[in-house]
Amino acid sequence: MAYQFDFLAVWDYREQLVRGVVHTLALTGAGMLGGAAVGVLGGVVRAWRLAPFDRLVGVYVEAIRNTPFLVQLFFIFFGLPALGVQFSEWQAAGLAMVVNLGAYSTEIVRAGIEATPKGQLEAAAALAMSRAQIFRHVVLRPALLRVWPALCSQVVIVMLGSAVCSQIAAEELTFAANFIQSRNFRAFETYLVVALLYLALAMVLRQALIVFGRRVISGRPS
Repeated sequence: MAYQFDFLAVWDYREQLVRGVVHTLALTGAGMLGGAAVGVLGGVVRAWRLAPFDRLVGVYVEAIRNTPFLVQLFFIFFGLPALGVQFSEWQAAGLAMVVNLGAYSTEIVRAGIEATPKGQLEAAAALAMSRAQIFRHVVLRPALLRVWPALCSQVVIVMLGSAVCSQIAAEELTFAANFIQSRNFRAFETYLVVALLYLALAMVLRQALIVFGRRVISGRPS
């Protein structure tokens, strides 16, 4: 017998889907802000080899980049309480995303800083620019411009990876999908709609980040 599609069975749960989208974007925003801050700080430490922090940052980067995000999430949510450190599902999800994105951003920003030509640093010093001015205008801003496309892609990857946060009952988009299909028993329609929502979120988020980088970091109007 041919399968009878019924997308109205998903539409009836549109409030859960909207709530899941909002929560996914909130998690991504928190992860992006925190992860970018960690990435800039870690990238500077790694690029300039500021001892002894460069080795500590190196261990952090290697540990995070070589372990699954799901294991990092479970460690924070289920593992740390054994040491008396307890987080809610939202706090654990946000922290895991910050830690994960921070590690990847560290290496991306480091590569951008290390690509700064020495001649530009010497020219800035010859113009009597302060160290803060050199760091802001000659090192950090050009470095971010160079690596911005890679950072945008990493943020989108982290947003898509937030789906595993449903495993600790964080009510993001995948959690909403699991809830809906357990009620309407329409797994095909439910996960197809959720997949399309993730696709739309990824495309909109990437475009928004590109526009942000173009207008805020480069200073161009469009």
